[in-house]
Amino acid sequence: MAASLLLLCASVAAALLRAPPPCRGPVRLSAFDAEALRAEFPALHQRTNGRDLIYFDSGATSQKPARVLGALEKFYARDNANVHRGAHALATRATDAYEAARDKVAAFVGARRDEIVWTRGATEAINLVAQAWGPSNLGAGDEIVLTELEHHSNLVPWQLLARRTGAKIRYARLDADGAGVDEAHLLAQINGRTKLVALVHVSNVLGSVAPVAAVVAAARTRGAPGCAVLLDACQSAPHAPLDVGALGVDFLAASGHKMCGPTGIGFLYGRREVLAAMDPWQGGGEMIADVFLDDGETTFADPPARFEAGTPPIAEAVGLGAAVDFLADVGMEHVAAHEAALGARLYDGLAAFGDRLELYGPTDAADRGAALVAFNARGVHAADLATFLDLEGVAVRAGHHCTQPLHARLGAPGGSVRASLALYNTADEVDAFLAALARVLDDFDGAGDDDFVPLDLGAL
Repeated sequence: MAASLLLLCASVAAALLRAPPPCRGPVRLSAFDAEALRAEFPALHQRTNGRDLIYFDSGATSQKPARVLGALEKFYARDNANVHRGAHALATRATDAYEAARDKVAAFVGARRDEIVWTRGATEAINLVAQAWGPSNLGAGDEIVLTELEHHSNLVPWQLLARRTGAKIRYARLDADGAGVDEAHLLAQINGRTKLVALVHVSNVLGSVAPVAAVVAAARTRGAPGCAVLLDACQSAPHAPLDVGALGVDFLAASGHKMCGPTGIGFLYGRREVLAAMDPWQGGGEMIADVFLDDGETTFADPPARFEAGTPPIAEAVGLGAAVDFLADVGMEHVAAHEAALGARLYDGLAAFGDRLELYGPTDAADRGAALVAFNARGVHAADLATFLDLEGVAVRAGHHCTQPLHARLGAPGGSVRASLALYNTADEVDAFLAALARVLDDFDGAGDDDFVPLDLGAL
């Protein structure tokens, strides 16, 4: 047993020696330089299946910079304590770091600090609105407007709410080109019975950008009194500047793990007066003002504490604060410009395959809000294609991307392959991905029935 333990320790030590050390200090850039940024992301410097990793799955989750890893390590090694409750030094440091992260996120999206509610992610943020805002504002005969492009997280909570309240859901359709939502049809769904419009800012499949300004204007002028607009910003927050004041929405949800932060943390922006009128959605510690037994009525804290019952994701919030600092230092305008160029190169390179591929979303890169492209190879299952790209060292995603209704409308019930990029990707990686895709497609084209049987992982 001792010999086995020594062998295990030696193996771990060897692996650590092979791994690149994380960059501990912030990257200093005089101009945007993706190659310099890559030094900050340890996970990018590895080989998979004997090849240098090309990570094109940031739409599912982004990689984490060393600044975020260091913030998590520092919190747990030095400041680990519960927040708001202790008078000792560790609790004070933990509380300061936790609330400072709220300030950073608020500044990042142009909000007040009391308009930022911590959640476990965008899914929980949307469910919070559905459960805390929905029952008080929706009833039989009221209407919710959604689109066919929505992620399941922005569909299912409203379907559940409609079932409970008797409200009706209207769905805005995909446009004739399959490039995005049909704006005229979307606006036509908003009427005097509309109490909520919930839509994705940037589609996680098409990359198309929602007509937010037109929707907000229609909600204010044609919607029912108090009609709210919720924006799913998961695929926009990591890629371009956000200003909730300029957008004019009532709610905005985002996930930390897609914007270089840890998993298990996200946030809900809610306009201050809207949050103040909402009831709690969970009960417990931290969210109360006073608790009584039989001789009084329990009262609740002001937002955002009212919606943060129990011990919060403290370290995760601190890590997201570090991620926001990182993105702000790089400059979201620089991120947007870099990714726009990458996205155009990616789309044009895929389009050059001609009828071997079917691409989804806008054909003009200027109409895309993120550097992502979903596509299918004719005659090849999406899961098979992604599996063989992995053998080339390329990480992409295959499936419905939590948008089954959209894929049904696209005529792709088996899903699609999605390549999604971030600020740390490079033009060289795009070219290497396109070359790998060409090799894989050639292998599929050249395989006879007796030589090769594609895997259908989607059926497993």
